[in-house]
Amino acid sequence: MKRQKLILWSAAALVFACLSGPGLTPVPAQPVSGADSTSSPTNSVALNAQAPDAKPAPVRVQLTGAELYSMHCNRCHPERYPTERTAAQWKTIMLHMQIRANIPGEQAKLILKYLQDNSGR
Repeated sequence: MKRQKLILWSAAALVFACLSGPGLTPVPAQPVSGADSTSSPTNSVALNAQAPDAKPAPVRVQLTGAELYSMHCNRCHPERYPTERTAAQWKTIMLHMQIRANIPGEQAKLILKYLQDNSGR
């Protein structure tokens, strides 16, 4: 009961402080003095510059079904061994968990393939 009163009074004090305070007033943006930013020397130099040692974009590595299974399923609960369920049971579970855990379709297919291939039943 005391905790409820404390929360109620704290909320009332917060509302009162917000309503009686000076409030926030917007401040207009100040224009930049000098030349236009599109013609400044630093921008023109930066546009013409080339990176001395440009590296190619990193190659995306495709994760395996086992890695995806560990990554997604360990977020909420301990990981199960694939042999604990049949291939049909894993299919039903994956349909449910794909939606519940927001797993992308391609990743869900890889996880399901891993689980069914290793189900052992």
